Amino acid sequence: MSRQHLDAVAMGILMACCAAWGVNQVAIKISNTGITPILGAGLRSLVATLFLMAWCWIRGFRLFNRDGSLGHGIVIGLLFAGEFVFLYWGLVLTTASHSVIFLYTAPFFVAVGAHLFLPDEPLRARKVVGLALAFAGLWLAVADGLTFPTRRELQGDLLELIAALMWAATTVVIKRRTDLRLTPQKTLFYQLAFSAVVLIGLSLAVKEAAITDPRPLVLAAFFYQSVLVAFVSYLAWFWLLAHYPASNLAAFSFWTPVFGVFAGGLLLGERISPLLSGAVALVAVGIFLVNRPPRA
Repeated sequence: MSRQHLDAVAMGILMACCAAWGVNQVAIKISNTGITPILGAGLRSLVATLFLMAWCWIRGFRLFNRDGSLGHGIVIGLLFAGEFVFLYWGLVLTTASHSVIFLYTAPFFVAVGAHLFLPDEPLRARKVVGLALAFAGLWLAVADGLTFPTRRELQGDLLELIAALMWAATTVVIKRRTDLRLTPQKTLFYQLAFSAVVLIGLSLAVKEAAITDPRPLVLAAFFYQSVLVAFVSYLAWFWLLAHYPASNLAAFSFWTPVFGVFAGGLLLGERISPLLSGAVALVAVGIFLVNRPPRA
C-alpha cells in the first residue's frame, strides 16, 4: 500500500540510510587509494549482486521469473551505471565540494519529474520552499570548500549535473513501475547486475582497471560499500520507493552530505565548518516543509 506522507518508520530508515551514505564518501576515498575508481564501483555492484542473490535464495524470492520487466530493468541498470560514470568522471575535473553541490540538485529534478509523471505527487509551493532551504543548508555545509570554478572545473560540474539528472531519472522511472511483479529485490538486482557489467567493462576498456594496494583498510572500506551500502541500504531505499512519495524521499538525501562532513571530520581529520550547525538547521526545516501534510 502506497502512503502519501512519510511516517516515523520511513524517517528512521531514511536517516540510517543517509548516515550510511555519508560515511560511504569516506569509504570511497579510502578504497580509491587501493582500487581504481570505476573498477571499484563495478566490483562493488558485483559483490552486492552476489549477496542479494544469496539473500533472495534463502528467503525464497524469485529473481529470474518471466514477468515482462526486463526492458524496464535494462533502463534502470543503464541509468544507474551512467550516474556513476559521470560522477567519477566529474570528480577527476572538479572539486569534491563542487561535486556535492551539483550532485544534490537531484531532489529538485525528482520533484519536477514526479510532478510531470507521477499523478499523486504534485509540486506545491511549500515543497519548493522546503527543497530550497534544504539545498541552502547543503551549501552552508560545504561552503568552506567552494571556489570560483576554472574552465576545467566547469566541465566537471556539468558532468556532476548530468549524474544528478540520471539519479533523478532512475528514481522517477522506478517509482512509475512499483507494481507487485517488480519487487524491491528485483529492482535492486537489475541496477546492480547491469551496472556491474557496464562499469567493469568500461574500466577494462579505458585501461583503468587495477587493484594496486589490497591492504586490510582498503578491503574493509570496499566491504562497507558493497554490503552495507549497495546491498542493505539500497534494498531499504527501493522498499521505501515502493511505498512512499518519491519527491519526499529524495528530499531526505540532503542529510547525506551533512553526515559526510561529520564523517570526514571524525574519521579522516578533515576540518568541520563552523557553519555546520546552521546547515543542519536549514536542512531540518526544509525537509519538515517538504513532508508536512497539507491542511485539510
